This record gives sequence, C-alpha cells and structure tokens, in this order.
Amino acid sequence: MSEAAKQERKNRLIAVTLDESSIGRGNPDQEHERAIAIYDIVEENTFGVPDHDNGPYTLHLAIVEKKLAFEVKAADGSGCLTHYLSLTPLKRVIKDYEFICDSYYKAIRSASPAQIEAIDMGRRGLHNEASELLVQRLDGKVEIDFDTARRLFTLIYALHWKG
Repeated sequence: MSEAAKQERKNRLIAVTLDESSIGRGNPDQEHERAIAIYDIVEENTFGVPDHDNGPYTLHLAIVEKKLAFEVKAADGSGCLTHYLSLTPLKRVIKDYEFICDSYYKAIRSASPAQIEAIDMGRRGLHNEASELLVQRLDGKVEIDFDTARRLFTLIYALHWKG
C-alpha cells in the first residue's frame, strides 16, 4: 500500500457517538435522522487532527455550556483533543435552514417542479454556507474536507431538529 493510501486510511472517522446525558434522546424521527447522519459521516469522510498521526479517529459529541464539544480519540482510545465549538455563529443559518426545509417539504405536496427545484437550490446553498462556516470554525483544530463538513452540518441540524 502506498504511503498516500495509508495516510488516507488514517485521516478518517471510524465512529461517531452522541452524549446522551447532554444531548438526550429524541423522538423516533429525530433518532432516525441522527442515525442516518452518523452513518453518512462514518461511511465517507476525511478527518484529521493537526500534529497527530494516530488515526483513524472516533468522535464523541456533547453539549457543554451551549457549545458542541468534539472529543476526538485515536482508534486505540488514546485522547487527541477536545474542542468546544460555539454554536452561536451557526444559529442564523440553522434557523434559515429549518425554515427552508419546512418550505421544501410543504412544496413537495403541492408546488410545481420548478418551484420545488428553486427551493431545493436555496436549501443546498444554505447547507453549503453552513459547511464552509464549519470548515472555518474548525480550522487548526480538526482537518475536514467540504463533503465531511456537509455531513457534519447535517448531524448538527439533526441534533437541533424538532421533528
């Protein structure tokens, strides 16, 4: 196996867990959305920790003082870092995303295909905006690519989503 291929296998998440005491359990729809988001992240991602070369990694998410705590460990259980991400910069985009998702699901029932497509383009645009914000906010703490940031925002939104 080439060195690049070995590094690619190391720079990834192999598990994502949620802290039930701080995040809590959701209703069945919420739990389903969370499980899908976690599956998508683990299935395909790029995730590294600067100055650590002991991946692959596990990620445990918790809420601590209104911040999203990223507890990153190597697969062998050794700790790499804990980073507290303020959710305040994401509040507006989460609120806008929730609104546009509601509009999208309502449009599916009665709107024309052109209207649905326009709403979906706006939804994807907001998702991209949130993903770029995540990449910026995590810069220097964890290294993620844009697609992984998109999947991570999906999970953050699923944690917030009321169902």
